[in-house]
Amino acid sequence: MKKISILMFLVALFIGSTVNAQVEPKKSKKAKVVATTINTNDYALFGEKFDANKVLTNKEMLKKYKTLKKGDSIAVKFKSTIKEVCKKKGCWMQMDLSESKQSFVRFKDYGFFVPLNADNSEAIINGIAYIDVVSVEELKHYAKDAKKPQAEIDAIKKPEITFAFKATGVLIKK
Repeated sequence: MKKISILMFLVALFIGSTVNAQVEPKKSKKAKVVATTINTNDYALFGEKFDANKVLTNKEMLKKYKTLKKGDSIAVKFKSTIKEVCKKKGCWMQMDLSESKQSFVRFKDYGFFVPLNADNSEAIINGIAYIDVVSVEELKHYAKDAKKPQAEIDAIKKPEITFAFKATGVLIKK
């Protein structure tokens, strides 16, 4: 009788695990992200190499920035157009976010630069996005680097809250 009880228990356990294994997983209500393949051979790399997967659009990046508060940061990759590059060394750039907004991009540890003529080029950047308050001194420095007219530089009177980005790597379309 004891053998039959043990046998019945093992059969029930086997059937239970088989039925459990055949249950379909619940489907997520979130929309599926369609992965687009980016051929990195079409791009020149500056800084550290990175995988160009799960890259956000400029509009998706703007939505991310709008959820951040000062002190918050997120690791992210996004693709957009370079609006402006430092004309002195290529040590910073402005990336278009749409809605007349831009992300101010600096490079990790001042470790690399981008070409001075990269304005209006398509780029993918990898790094950390955050909110920053830029001082009047810094704003004037960046305006000088961008070769802005002196009248425009003198008009800078107050600090500015910016969508900042510390890039570890940049891919610029060839």
